[in-house]
Amino acid sequence: MAEKYYNKLFIKNMVCPRCITTVQNMLGKLTEAPFKVSMGEVELEKVLSESELTAFESDLKKAGFELIETRVNKIIEDIKKLIALYTSGPDADKKIKLSAFITSSIHYDYSYLSDLFSSVEGITIEQFFIIHRIEKVKELLVYEQLSLTEISYQTGFSSVHHLSAQFKKITGLTPSHFKKVAAAKRKTISGG
Repeated sequence: MAEKYYNKLFIKNMVCPRCITTVQNMLGKLTEAPFKVSMGEVELEKVLSESELTAFESDLKKAGFELIETRVNKIIEDIKKLIALYTSGPDADKKIKLSAFITSSIHYDYSYLSDLFSSVEGITIEQFFIIHRIEKVKELLVYEQLSLTEISYQTGFSSVHHLSAQFKKITGLTPSHFKKVAAAKRKTISGG
């Protein structure tokens, strides 16, 4: 998960010594903790809280600057939300490739988004998508009375075999073994 608190910030449009002074003054009003401002970058000794970061970002915008890290993390969060929407959406949406689905909402080249996501999250968009689908499969295995065929269809896997292979690769268990373990845990917790 992308962190919402930062101790190193990158600022767009910060191009002169006067810009550095402006940002130093903003931070001086916001925090008493030591910080260092250089061209396009801020290093904080004390991490800003989410509310401090929001206030700082607002001040930056008024001065014509942009907090790059926030923009990057917003794009990453938007990609994750779109993957969740794609996974839970109607089966008709599955006819659209994931890459096209993402770029229809986030208007950047997919290779740029893919590189950005990988650099921040440490996994590719496709790997995150598979992990997200497997979480959905787990949920359906535990809480729904669906067959593996129905689950594979509902979560967009091409076959039960494909679902089982991906499930085992991610969890180390087969779907049926996972379902048995989950049922045993529920039974133990409920005292049955």
